[in-house]
Amino acid sequence: MQKTSKLARDGAKWGLIMVAPTIIGLLVLNIWPFIQAIYMSFSKSLPFGLFEFEGIDNYVEMFQNVEFWKATWNTILFCILTVPVGIFLALLVAVLLNSKIRGRTTFRAIFFLPMVVAPAAVAMVWKWIFNSQYGIINSVFGVNVGWLTDSRLVLITCAIVQIWSNIGYDAVLLLAGLQNVSATLYEAANLDGASKVKQFFSITLPMVSPTLFVVMIMRLMSSLKVFDLIYMMVDDANPALNDAQSLMSLFYRQSFIAGDKGYASAIVVWTVLLIGVVTIFQFIGQKKWVNYEV
Repeated sequence: MQKTSKLARDGAKWGLIMVAPTIIGLLVLNIWPFIQAIYMSFSKSLPFGLFEFEGIDNYVEMFQNVEFWKATWNTILFCILTVPVGIFLALLVAVLLNSKIRGRTTFRAIFFLPMVVAPAAVAMVWKWIFNSQYGIINSVFGVNVGWLTDSRLVLITCAIVQIWSNIGYDAVLLLAGLQNVSATLYEAANLDGASKVKQFFSITLPMVSPTLFVVMIMRLMSSLKVFDLIYMMVDDANPALNDAQSLMSLFYRQSFIAGDKGYASAIVVWTVLLIGVVTIFQFIGQKKWVNYEV
């Protein structure tokens, strides 16, 4: 008994040693900076990196700012434009890649390729493609559309690039879920005379729903925190900047350009709360459609 207890203590000790670097990194790089951001959101920025506590003034100013509410709406709209369409297309690609077609490995690599390319490079290439003066799209179709300068199109254009960038990664995750579905389920469905569409909704979709749920959480978080794509494709001189500016873009402008880090920290706290609320609703809603029974 004592020997077993000693082995258990040694195992627990080595387990803590192995996870210590990750825990330390989480505390130093994530949790402590967020605690500082919360404090800064209640403070006024002073010269030389100092702060003076001033209560909820930053939040009052933020909630009264039209630009802030516009950025919040842009962020929510960006999620609406990218998440449903992106997940649908990723699931479609995953189903196709899971079927018996020639060159499946090559197609998987091609679809995953955008994830290994720097986001800045992706944004610059698409910015050139959508350029209203010499862009490929306008040149091929013989039109003169301001894809990135028209306030009605700029967010849709950025959403297209976001979907294209993430579809391969999401498809690979969903493909892993599809490959865990037992073939005997499809064999039984074929014997019962179920069509391919019926099999998809009765077998494939329920069985892959846990993976689909994880992908949905990841994609919603990513869309709510979008910055680099919009920053690279919509510059400060763009007349449609206000219609494309996300919360993280507004945070960048207030913190690193205007120098008001207290107000910018309030934007960060608001964004975290928004992500938290969305995530809570997702976990509540997943009980009705995610199937964990294997």
